[in-house]
Amino acid sequence: MKRFALTLLLFNGLLLALLLPRYPWIPWVAAEALMVCAVFSLLSPSLFTRVLACVVGTLYAVLALFTLSDLLVRQSLGRGLNLYLELGVVGSVVDLILGNLGTGLSLLILLALLLAFCGLAFWVSKLLSRLAGGLHSSFGKTVFATGLLVVAVSFVPQSVVSLSAAQLTTAQIQLAVDTRQSTAEFSQSLANDPAAGKPVALPGLASTDVIFGFIESYGISSLADDRFQHLIGPRLDKMEAAVSAAGLHMVSGRLRSPVQGGQSWLAHATLLSGQWTDTQLDYEILLASDYPTLIDDMAETGHDTVAVMPAITEDWPEGQAFGYNRIYESTTMDYQGPAFNWVTMPDQYTWSWFQRSVREPAAGPMFAEVALISSHAPWVPILPVLDDWDSVGNGTVFNQWKGAGETPASLWREPDRVREHYALAIDYALNVATGYATRHVDENTLLVLLGDHQPAPLVTGEGVSRDVIVHVISGNPELLAPFLATGSRGGGLLGFQPGAKPDLNQDGPSMASFRPFMLREFSRALLKTEVASVEDVEQQ
Repeated sequence: MKRFALTLLLFNGLLLALLLPRYPWIPWVAAEALMVCAVFSLLSPSLFTRVLACVVGTLYAVLALFTLSDLLVRQSLGRGLNLYLELGVVGSVVDLILGNLGTGLSLLILLALLLAFCGLAFWVSKLLSRLAGGLHSSFGKTVFATGLLVVAVSFVPQSVVSLSAAQLTTAQIQLAVDTRQSTAEFSQSLANDPAAGKPVALPGLASTDVIFGFIESYGISSLADDRFQHLIGPRLDKMEAAVSAAGLHMVSGRLRSPVQGGQSWLAHATLLSGQWTDTQLDYEILLASDYPTLIDDMAETGHDTVAVMPAITEDWPEGQAFGYNRIYESTTMDYQGPAFNWVTMPDQYTWSWFQRSVREPAAGPMFAEVALISSHAPWVPILPVLDDWDSVGNGTVFNQWKGAGETPASLWREPDRVREHYALAIDYALNVATGYATRHVDENTLLVLLGDHQPAPLVTGEGVSRDVIVHVISGNPELLAPFLATGSRGGGLLGFQPGAKPDLNQDGPSMASFRPFMLREFSRALLKTEVASVEDVEQQ
């Protein structure tokens, strides 16, 4: 009797632990605990009982692994586990772990997880096996009947009793069904969209180099959160002053990203296509649909379209599907310096190489998507910005910082220090981007600097806005005027304002609104009589 009671209490606690991601809603009783313990108490010790205990123990270990994965996904991506989606990004997760922790440490962690999984399964199976034959059949039947009653009660809306394991399994099945349905709806919406035809030329940008610089993890929290604002606020003030001193103009706003903490490619796809793409399945459907994007629009306008992707270390067939004329990856960017954990090369090299090797030799206007990865986790080490950009060369100048700073495994033991390094990494990225803008942006350039997503909830906290900051810089104020227009000409991008800081009191529209705005505002030649100059707005 005592053994049964202790086992029941322990197994009840184990099953309730599966609901930890739903904290603070956790019931007191897991109905399955009473049912499982009652069943094993009615069985006699035998090979069948031991095998059944092993099966239950293994199933519990699998569910515990799902719970741990759910916690990690919530802390890194700001949403719950969805196995239907997660299976498609396992490769990206493995690459990220290997890049941050190295092969040796990654294998040790994998081995530790495997041992923990096997140990948990073995322990639960032994725990249940000990119940076999431990109670008289009459008492066991009474317990079993009580278990049935508890299971029935668990279906009544209340907060005391639940089917924890069943709820976890059912939730994943329902997520799979819902995800499949939403994916089918997304596919149908692409097919029915009148914009799914030919790309649209943008005469308003016909002679302009258009550069999109995606700054990794540059979310609104970097300015709105006091833990980061003390560093990023002054950096943006310096950025605004430097841009103005160079005779350039600047407006800033915010856009809502479809993701947080990772899967940057979904944000890129959303912005470029004008379609809200928040799952890997939607991304794959978009690529297979030949739906036109800003890349196609700029090619139709006569621009040479290029992608500069220093984080890409393997084949990237998705880039070919997007239709870039050329794609530059880490192995084709002539970098001779060291990698810095996951960061294959620092942003200053990326900007310098892009200008020297891609933009300057161009015979005509260019559209470029440039991925800036120095602000990608693990945010260590933080490099200084070289005053002499000519010294960047092939990147060997960065050898002096090879192995500098602590290891990611050491830094990430302390969340407060992780946040400090995040702010420093964003500060570096903005400092370098400012240097590029003041040196190489002119009246024939439209430079759009924006974040891809917020950092992980581990850094920002739970429930924060998913907005990212957007800066648009040019030497020609007429190119920026549409971003400031209000009313019917505002294109839904309300909230852009002169300077380096967006409005912190107004949420931004979806990233998917950006391409429709660009098509509406630049699909005809800009006329001075039709747009308000940024200079006029600044004087008001």
